[in-house]
Amino acid sequence: MTINCVVVDDSAIQRLSIVKLVENHPGLNLIAEYSSALETKNGLNTHQVDLIFLDIEMPVLNGFELLDVLNNKPQIIFVTGKTEYAFKAFNYDATDYLHKPITRERFNVSVDKALEQHRLTLDFNEEDGEHIFVKSNLKKRKVYIKDIKWIEALGDYVKLVTEENSLVVLSTMKSFEAELPEGKFLRIHKSYIVNLDKIDRFNSKNVEVGAYEIPLSRNKKTQLVDALNNI
Repeated sequence: MTINCVVVDDSAIQRLSIVKLVENHPGLNLIAEYSSALETKNGLNTHQVDLIFLDIEMPVLNGFELLDVLNNKPQIIFVTGKTEYAFKAFNYDATDYLHKPITRERFNVSVDKALEQHRLTLDFNEEDGEHIFVKSNLKKRKVYIKDIKWIEALGDYVKLVTEENSLVVLSTMKSFEAELPEGKFLRIHKSYIVNLDKIDRFNSKNVEVGAYEIPLSRNKKTQLVDALNNI
């Protein structure tokens, strides 16, 4: 099991030292590194992140202020050169608190905690029903995978059509597709991703989901047939 993480530190030297530790750990997948809280906030809108290695003292917005403006917080491991923030850090439900300079042994202990917490979360989510969180109308919303019918491109947004309603989400099709479970969805057209379980019938031009017809790209028909056979 691996978890996606980002490293946030305004010091390039300190950031590089953490990045090296991350890249040498088999349980971590580095998605990005950021030099400011504002940069991080924007990056989290486009990446699925499980863990942030977060410096506290940064210009404009510090680490705590960043967490205050995040709606859906990943796990946090604070990384700082000062010990006086430790108590406040755990008020933010931090997974751990690393004091610079960081040894590999101490870093690995923190990562083990994060991996275990992530594993417990996955176990809980499986019982609760597989789902994703999307941000629509400035709110984080929980959407169950089984309820999604299709996703449609709308410029800089995507429209998520479910059994109950439709949600407009700020995302590219490529980014949204990456959040969906493999083998359950297929991009059948440049503007459409469909839930394979929701397809009622199809021909060489269209896929039918209930009463709706969704265009099927000519070069996607063979891939669709293979995907349906593997459900």
